[in-house]
Amino acid sequence: MRIDDRSCPRAAGPRTAGPRAAIACSLAFLAASCAGPKPNQTANAPVQPVPSASEPAAPAAEPAAAAEPAASAAPDYLVLDSETLRLEGTPEVPAELSQRLARYLDTRSASMSDLDSSGTQILISTRFGETSQVHHLRSPLGARTQLTFLDEPVAASGFVPGSAGAIYYVADTGGDEQHQIWRLELGTGARTQLSQPGTRNMPPLWAPSGQRMAYSSNARNQRDFDVWVGDGKDPAAAKLVAEAKGWWHAIDWSADESKLIIGEYISANHSVLRVLDLASGAITRISPEGKATYSNARFGPNGRVYVTSDREGEFETLYETDLSGSTWRPLTADIPWNVEGMDLSPDGRSLAFTVNQEGFSTLYLMDTRSRRIRPVPGLPKGILSGLGFAHKAPVLGFTMLSATSTGDAYTYDLRRRRLQRWTESEMAGLSSENLVEPSLVRFESFDGREIPAFYYRPAGAGPFPVAVQIHGGPESQARPYFSALSQYLASERGIAVLVPNVRGSDGYGKTYLTLDNGRLREDSVKDIGALLDWIAAQGELDAGRVAVVGGSYGGYMVLASLVHFGERLAAGVDVVGISNFVTFLENTADYRRELRRVEYGDESDPEMRAFLQEISPNQHVDKLRSALFVAQGANDPRVPASESAQIVEAVRGAGKDVWYMLAKNEGHGFRKKENRDLYMELMVLFLEKHLRPGE
Repeated sequence: MRIDDRSCPRAAGPRTAGPRAAIACSLAFLAASCAGPKPNQTANAPVQPVPSASEPAAPAAEPAAAAEPAASAAPDYLVLDSETLRLEGTPEVPAELSQRLARYLDTRSASMSDLDSSGTQILISTRFGETSQVHHLRSPLGARTQLTFLDEPVAASGFVPGSAGAIYYVADTGGDEQHQIWRLELGTGARTQLSQPGTRNMPPLWAPSGQRMAYSSNARNQRDFDVWVGDGKDPAAAKLVAEAKGWWHAIDWSADESKLIIGEYISANHSVLRVLDLASGAITRISPEGKATYSNARFGPNGRVYVTSDREGEFETLYETDLSGSTWRPLTADIPWNVEGMDLSPDGRSLAFTVNQEGFSTLYLMDTRSRRIRPVPGLPKGILSGLGFAHKAPVLGFTMLSATSTGDAYTYDLRRRRLQRWTESEMAGLSSENLVEPSLVRFESFDGREIPAFYYRPAGAGPFPVAVQIHGGPESQARPYFSALSQYLASERGIAVLVPNVRGSDGYGKTYLTLDNGRLREDSVKDIGALLDWIAAQGELDAGRVAVVGGSYGGYMVLASLVHFGERLAAGVDVVGISNFVTFLENTADYRRELRRVEYGDESDPEMRAFLQEISPNQHVDKLRSALFVAQGANDPRVPASESAQIVEAVRGAGKDVWYMLAKNEGHGFRKKENRDLYMELMVLFLEKHLRPGE
């Protein structure tokens, strides 16, 4: 199966299977900090397995150590210090709260990882223990056979085309994002590591025959990502075929396996497409000069190439071009939203693509001969991710999820026009009828711009306390996926939840995407101030009981909001967040530094360095009035644990309390159920304490 992945916005991703939840922050998160769980879509950064830092890289040098706050030695702070976990300043979680929350935390999801060549069997990613693993289904709603049994979550997996019984999978250790590619023979259980140890690798893109695979790796110098081609059996056979400066990644094989489309990720709104001739080594640029996003490229019949790009407008449009890139014909110019996932049927006659409209997905099919486009009927309303055809059959595989369903695997047979659901994930006793369907609201910000937000309204009469969830990225998008936190707060505790897409978010045009770049950084923080004004104007919301929650870049937004609007905020939860842009840029993994400088500014420039210091929350702890909970993974290569440690130390140095959770076996977020459950329990306890005091 050739799956467009991404769960992360704006990355040109390869046709690769990738678990919808485990790779939840892919491509743009190469460059960006992490956001909440998202659908796996492609954009203009290469697809890679990245853990989600919400429900809320092998660097050349190790990122800053997972420092512990200087004051943490004080017995008043230390609660627990074990091999895998450190807790400071946190109370014991009441058993009654754990029991109430368990139904929401014990829900499962199943995401499409791959279809076999005939489209009659699938691989899924789901969790029956601590971590998500690979499972095999031979029929819709049939029995699941678990294939991998790792302590760590599997980040991507798929069938090896043409093999008698082999799959591949990708996994790291302890959230370090040193993802390795493995081949697993199902008959014997024999495993072969196909990537070089100590390197960072992206999921392989298999040639149609299954005899070769292309993948991106930083094996050459631990910093730049080159394109390699191997035979998928012998790791020693892998050869570097395209040497890069920066991020290069294979996107598609030609039908005769003589060429590769290669994408180069430069920034969230700038990428380049090239075609590599594998025999001669010649590389031809097919995207025009100029700054634009080029995503989801596919070789079509008769020398055509299908590409999604925002080269001529605000949104990513589907184009038809040729191998020289000399002519570009728009095919979806009348659809004023981003075209996301895209794949071409094995016979080249049908092109499937999804459109992201206000956060919801619509699936379309295009006849490549007539160019006629029609929507696929009968799909449930929600978010579609991981779109891809079987290698030898006109059968589409994908995952569907929504605010009230955790996610399941589906197929659509183009010949029979038949939609089939393959999994029914357990909801742990929850009824979707009792869950909250969010509504889309808009509020006006300081400059008159309208900002969208999803509103989870509790039943009954207000005024309701409010939790504001801020996504990471920043070049990502909050969408109506199932959130255990949002549903528990709104359904069980009468706490309204607002999830804004502040300026800088993806999905609303390329102008909106760049409205927070560089010196405009705090304009996005002003959007939160405008949201607080909107809350105050709503009679059913209690402006005196508001908390903010966010992960990664969203963690920075939480801290910045507490600095600027502390008198209006009761509490904040900062998860793997940036507390100082200068130290973040200096200590993030080497391969990410230039990518992040495009978004935040270059800290090596004295004037920009001074600006970044001035807007960094840890420079203004004297302004913090709100309660704070900080959670972090010790092995985080994106936002090093030192970012959390220094804000905790600064807050305590100012004589204020802070809860602190450090998971020593995690990275950019919490992927192990035990850690995730504890984090959620502590966060809910913290929010209830400050939004419903005395109850």
